[in-house]
Amino acid sequence: MRRSVQTLLTILIVLAIWAGILWMLSSPSPNWRLSALTGRIKYALNPPEQAVFVPASQATEVAPAVTRAALSPTATIRLATPTLEPTVPAATATTTLTPTPMPARASLSGVTHMYQMWNNCGPANLAMALSFWGWQGDQRTTAAFLKPNERDRNVMPYEMETFVEQEAGLEAFTRTGGDLTMIKAFVSAGYPVIVEKGFEGVGFDGWMGHYQVVTGYDDATNRFTVQDSYKGPDYPVKYEDFLRDWRAFDYTYLVIYPPERHQQILDILGLHAYDNFNNRFALLKTEEELPNLSGRDRFFALFNQGTDLVASQEYSQAAAAYDAAFAAYAELPENARPWRMLWYQTGPYFAYYFTGRYIDVITLATQTLEASSEQVLEESFYWRARALLASGDEASAIEDLQACLEAHPGFEPCEEELFKLGIEPVPN
Repeated sequence: MRRSVQTLLTILIVLAIWAGILWMLSSPSPNWRLSALTGRIKYALNPPEQAVFVPASQATEVAPAVTRAALSPTATIRLATPTLEPTVPAATATTTLTPTPMPARASLSGVTHMYQMWNNCGPANLAMALSFWGWQGDQRTTAAFLKPNERDRNVMPYEMETFVEQEAGLEAFTRTGGDLTMIKAFVSAGYPVIVEKGFEGVGFDGWMGHYQVVTGYDDATNRFTVQDSYKGPDYPVKYEDFLRDWRAFDYTYLVIYPPERHQQILDILGLHAYDNFNNRFALLKTEEELPNLSGRDRFFALFNQGTDLVASQEYSQAAAAYDAAFAAYAELPENARPWRMLWYQTGPYFAYYFTGRYIDVITLATQTLEASSEQVLEESFYWRARALLASGDEASAIEDLQACLEAHPGFEPCEEELFKLGIEPVPN
């Protein structure tokens, strides 16, 4: 009887593999089919939602502070040059920053909708937003710059900013702690807004990150109109659903604009034009939300708290917030765990590294890389390499830095680390 069952299982596995191969070859461009098939097999054998990160240590000493430029040296927000002094009014999550009454409804035309190619959400949404300003190009153009390796799992907002400013002749900024009022203010003033959000859809293995371009809103129906690279053009989203999914990325939004409109952007942003005000505002907003949240929403809020503290270089407190977030993650049902989180947001690496928790950086990066069907997460390689170097394992660090550049050719932070070690990066 046991042999019969084993034989049947073997036959079913062989049939499944052949079906997968035929499905892959049925596409005129089978690369994504192969990647998808590989991923499904790997996730079936080693379900990533079962893995839980458990911090190994807690540090109280904060290492010398550095800025986010350590990872994104070309991503400098140039909205305002002065730094807020202590005399500036403190941020509150209820601060009103758009005193001019807005219309109850607004809609922008001129955005060319694009359905994303495989694994191309970021480049597609950036191309859509740029099309509003007359930019000539498509998602292939943006992807060639943002993702030299088409299998790269994520495009960061700072990478979008860099493309806009270096390649499109426009300007851009990214802010966190956004709200409905801020999105409406920009749309009603004539600016499409890119938002980063969580996403779950048919045919996907659980939660993942996504971008959308907001082009309209209607208070009568309580809906935004978005250009969604997966779901389609002029897609309606209820305000409450928009906010729920947006929370997963700390209410991050990005706006593109011509240089001559710089002052209007500053007027709309108000005090949010200042980095430290915006960071503090986002943190207070998260802390106000936390007592009323549970389950996955609470995990996202705790994670956001860590991210906001990292932005202010309060690494010890940030590490404690991330510890709490990962503890909340472990309590979630497996099918609700957003196990791709570190594909898109790297704040825990900053917090743990700059509090001397190198083992936690290495463990978390390793777990994140192993949860990907293909190890193409350059940020995880970068941070694991730095932690390995700090731990005295130079040989393994060099391997990671080289793997980083295979995942993302030309990734400057990894090139810089190799230069410091006296190693010439292999040309693209």
